Amino acid sequence: MAEFQNGDTANWDAKQVRESQEQRPRPTTAKKRRRRKRRNPILMLLIYVLFVAAASATLAGVGWMLASDMCAFNREEMLDIAVSVTEADNLDTVADKLSDAGLIQYKWFFKLFAKVTNADEKIGAGTFELNTDMDYHALLVGMRGSSKNASADTVTVTIPEGYTVRQIIRLLAEKGVNTEEKLLEAAQTAEFDCEFIDNESQDISRLEGYLFPDTYEFYVGHDPKGALERLLNNFNRKINGDILEQLENTPYDLAQIITIASLIEKETDGGDQAYIASVIYNRLEDTGAHGTYKMLQIDASVLYGLPDHQGAITSADLESDTPYNLYKRPGLPPTPIANPGMKAINAALYPATSDYYFYALGTDKLHHYFSDYSSFTAFVNSSQYGG
Repeated sequence: MAEFQNGDTANWDAKQVRESQEQRPRPTTAKKRRRRKRRNPILMLLIYVLFVAAASATLAGVGWMLASDMCAFNREEMLDIAVSVTEADNLDTVADKLSDAGLIQYKWFFKLFAKVTNADEKIGAGTFELNTDMDYHALLVGMRGSSKNASADTVTVTIPEGYTVRQIIRLLAEKGVNTEEKLLEAAQTAEFDCEFIDNESQDISRLEGYLFPDTYEFYVGHDPKGALERLLNNFNRKINGDILEQLENTPYDLAQIITIASLIEKETDGGDQAYIASVIYNRLEDTGAHGTYKMLQIDASVLYGLPDHQGAITSADLESDTPYNLYKRPGLPPTPIANPGMKAINAALYPATSDYYFYALGTDKLHHYFSDYSSFTAFVNSSQYGG
C-alpha cells in the first residue's frame, strides 16, 4: 500500500472539486433576455418605398390641382365674363367675385399669388371683361385700373322686392343685360352650384325665391347664366349664420321659410309683415279653437299659378286646379311665389304673436286683423272695407 500524507488528500479533493465545477454549467445572475424578433429588411424597405410613393403622389396631386388652377388648365370651355370691382372691394371680395364667376377655384391660393407678386395693390375699380382662359397673372393684369379690358358698357339694375323670376328676367332684358330668350333658357336649363336649386328641374320656378332683390351692376351682353348666378350668390351670402341659427329653432326648413316670406312680400309692403306672418302660421298650425282654417286663401298665390292671367282675380280663378290655389289646397304652395327681401324673410323667421286668423285691407290703406270669421265678414261688408 502506498503511503500518503494528509496534505495529499486535501490536494486531491480540491482538484476533484475544481474539475466538477468546470464541468457544470455556470450559473447566471442576470435574467435571460427575450430574444428580439428579427424584422424582415426586405418588407421594411417595401413599406418605406410605398409610404414615400404615396406621400409623393398626394403632394404631386395637390400641386397639380393648384398649378392647374393658377395656369387655367382646368377650364372646360372659354367664356367671356364681366367682373365688377368697386372702391369698397378688397382682395378677399375680389377673390370671392372671381370664384363666383368660375374664373378661379382656390381663392386662398389666388390671394397668396397676388400678394407674393404685389399685384393686389394694382387692382382698380371698374367692370373688367375677363375670360375663363386667363391664368392668375392675366386675371390680375386684366383688373388693373388702366387695363384695356376695363369696359364702360355696364348697366345698373335695381331689382324690387317681390318680383318674380319672369319679372326679373324681363327687367334684365330691358336693361340690356342679355336677351329675354337667353336669360329664360339659362333659368330653365343652366346648372347652378347651389344646394337649394333643383338642377334636375327645367321649370323657372326652381329659381323662385332665391334671386335676391338688390342693386347690381352688369356688363352689357353679360353671360346669362353668370347674371342669374350673381343674384343666387347674393342670396347665399345674405343667408348668414344668424339666419341659419334661427332656422334650427323652427320646425320649417329654408325652402318653407322663403316660401312663407314670399307670401308675406306679396301680401303687404308695409310695416305689418310680422302680423301677416302670424296669420299664416296660425292657419298652418291651426293653434286656435277653430280647427277649420288650414287653407291660407292667399290670392297672390292663386295668380302665380295662372301666369297668363290678366286683370283682377275672379271667382273662376278661385276654382282653378293648380298646386298654387290655396283656396283648394291646404298648407304652403310647392315653391315660393316671388323673391322676398330681407325684411320679409325676417318676418317669416320672427312672426308676431297673435290669435289672428283673418285680415282685410281698409279704406285707410291699412290691414285690419280679426280672430274670428264673424268679425271679419262684418268688416268686409262695412264701408270701412277697401279691398
